[in-house]
Amino acid sequence: MDIIVLMKQVPDTEAPVEIAESRDRLDTEDLKWTINPYDEFALEEALLIKEDREEVTVTVLSVGPDRVSEAIRVAYAMGVDNAIHVNDEYDDEQFGAADAYTTSKIIARVLEETPHDLIIAGNRGVDDDNYQVPAFIAKMRNLPMINLVTRQKIEGNEIICDQAIDGGTAVVKAALPALITAQKGLNQPRYPAFRAIMKAKKQKMDTKALEEIGFDLNDIGISGAKVKIRTLEFPVERSEGKRIEGGSPAQKAAELVRLLKEEASVI
Repeated sequence: MDIIVLMKQVPDTEAPVEIAESRDRLDTEDLKWTINPYDEFALEEALLIKEDREEVTVTVLSVGPDRVSEAIRVAYAMGVDNAIHVNDEYDDEQFGAADAYTTSKIIARVLEETPHDLIIAGNRGVDDDNYQVPAFIAKMRNLPMINLVTRQKIEGNEIICDQAIDGGTAVVKAALPALITAQKGLNQPRYPAFRAIMKAKKQKMDTKALEEIGFDLNDIGISGAKVKIRTLEFPVERSEGKRIEGGSPAQKAAELVRLLKEEASVI
């Protein structure tokens, strides 16, 4: 069985972010980067399948600039067998605002030549947070997709999954090959050992340029994007709340009504 894990490198959620001077992207110069947390669930689930079954190969596939190799080293240290890195380190003015559709086209093209029985992705990236790439890829590759998976089991040529839905869980099955997306709760990602991290530095990855996989750069940069960012702005800072004083609930309610009427002018 060949399993492909789609992995994205995203800004560390604990790191402060700044908007670039162009106002249409983040300033990435001093950002700390990490594996997308939901993709860590995907990686762990692929490795658990590998440990539970015979003749399973796990390959991580990632699109991004040179720095993505750092995340791939972590994936190697966790236990993946192979890695494919599509390097889009080009003019930032051309590729800095490439969208989910563009990324999906690149991944779908690589998958045409990469054996896969199962594709596992995080259900969303915590940077753009748009949930779109797995669905685009499933459509482009004509694959069944099960989203928000919290448990999976492979039986014969089918995968049976618990899928998180509003208010409960649905049991859904699909014929392989298929694509599933990992939801929080699917597993607990492992931490690679120090020795594995050092060993991973010597692992080779299959690095591909966009031209090598048959793309005209004008078709997949900003000019080929379906969504274009006009400007980014930080949310307006909210003022501190006001504590309502009063000796009884009735007095507090009366004071709240007065403030809403006289100061907030909402009633």
